[in-house]
Amino acid sequence: MTLEEKIAEIRSSSMEAARAEGNDIIESYRRALEKVFEDHKQEAVRQMETRVKAETVNAKQQKNQAMAKAQLDLKRQEGRVQKELKDKVFREVMEMVESFMKTEEYRDFLLCCIRKSLEFAGGEGLTIYMNPSDVELKEELELRSGAMLTISEEDFIGGIRAVIRTRNILIDHSFKTALRAEYDEFVFLGGDGVA
Repeated sequence: MTLEEKIAEIRSSSMEAARAEGNDIIESYRRALEKVFEDHKQEAVRQMETRVKAETVNAKQQKNQAMAKAQLDLKRQEGRVQKELKDKVFREVMEMVESFMKTEEYRDFLLCCIRKSLEFAGGEGLTIYMNPSDVELKEELELRSGAMLTISEEDFIGGIRAVIRTRNILIDHSFKTALRAEYDEFVFLGGDGVA
């Protein structure tokens, strides 16, 4: 074998060794880059899942807040409508009370209240007040009941009020008090009987 052939053979074997080493280095880099890529892909997927979960929670919270606000607005609107209806009902009741106060039954009602107050007082000093609008009934009711009646300075719509000062007792058969109590306790029930 000639020198040139030996050089060619050494060159050839060196080239093969260099190629093999280069291929190993390239393969090693390729595997390393693939691992980095896989790790990056997994991290990106984890971050995406975390972000999706966070956005889902945020969306649910926003939905819940919007629903709560809508329910609150609906309750307020329902309350306003109920108050309007309640006021309308009590305006109608007031008209009925005014009509009742023009009847003979109203005179009998007043007389009954006066007698009950006298009976409750049991002979103790008693001041019986009539509503200013009933001034024309004073004389008739005094005759029928045998009691002295006083016209109140306060308008309590109708009925009577009586005071037993020695016992600090107020007997209140006034329409104003009765209507206020009814108004305060009045509640519209829903279709299922629930307020």
